[in-house]
Amino acid sequence: MYTMNLKELAAHLGLSQTTVSRALNGYPEVSEQTRRRVSAAAEQHNYRPNTRAKGLATGRSMAIGHVLPMSSSHEMVNPVFGDFIAGAGETYARNGYDMVISLVEDGDQERAYRDLRAKGTVDGIIVHGPKSTDHRIAQLSDLGLPFVVHGRVSSENAPYSWVDVNNRRAFHRATSFLTDLGHTRIALLNGLESMDFAARRRAGYEAGLTDAGLPLDLDLCRSEEMTEQFGYDAANTLMDMPDPATAFLVSSIISAVGVRRAVQERGLALGRDISVITHDDELSYLQNGSDIPQFTATRSSVRYAGAQAAQLLLDKIRNPLSAPMNKLLEAQLVLGQSTGPAAK
Repeated sequence: MYTMNLKELAAHLGLSQTTVSRALNGYPEVSEQTRRRVSAAAEQHNYRPNTRAKGLATGRSMAIGHVLPMSSSHEMVNPVFGDFIAGAGETYARNGYDMVISLVEDGDQERAYRDLRAKGTVDGIIVHGPKSTDHRIAQLSDLGLPFVVHGRVSSENAPYSWVDVNNRRAFHRATSFLTDLGHTRIALLNGLESMDFAARRRAGYEAGLTDAGLPLDLDLCRSEEMTEQFGYDAANTLMDMPDPATAFLVSSIISAVGVRRAVQERGLALGRDISVITHDDELSYLQNGSDIPQFTATRSSVRYAGAQAAQLLLDKIRNPLSAPMNKLLEAQLVLGQSTGPAAK
């Protein structure tokens, strides 16, 4: 397939090379109509800007950084992260950006940010796996390095840019759905609750119980890495209790698969004997059934969140004086085969 260069694309459009370059780089002085026209032509004629030349022209590195700890004891080091990166990567590619993934030892993330800033390796950072108290927000703000957080930091009062799903509302709604079905012994299989997303999910679960006039039973709550084995072991323990759980609210489809294994090994059926609602059921490699979902789920596309976070960061880089931008995504409650009325 023939690929146009910048000079040829500009001639084809009857525009200057400067205008075409500025349109593709999102400069505000280019009209939206021109930007759309240039983008459509670039896509049609397979134009891809030379990243090195583009960086020299703009004074940017044309790369976005993702700093990850090498320890396995972090919730973002799991298959869900791959879907986020896929969504972000698509946005970077459309805008001529590369991705730099740095693996560091636990506790070295702040040093890594300083090094990236000093070397000019990246134009911005996506912050992963925020905890309820997280010092990285203040550090990146002090460094003056544009950043967007995938998630939020409950203890942070200063404004910053983030993309997050409404975890509290999703788990509040899911818990209420189970109580409406008559379940009073609802177990929560959550992620590590030092992570902000998991703390918000726990708050939603507790609010749903309160609405139904049910007490919080800490024996029904588990918080661990969201693995299949965790789901399997926790489900077995909770079903062996003298007053066992009849329903499970699970923070990941990966753990929910473990719950299903434990239920089926006992000769029980999801939706009839035990109810399960999962979150994050829309993974590219692990689909929740086809026409009829296997699991009832609070669905939120991690891939879409990645694309949105990347776009917010690129917008921030192009307009560094703009105010912080936030995007709160709502989860959709999808009915599947894993929930039903509590057994009489």
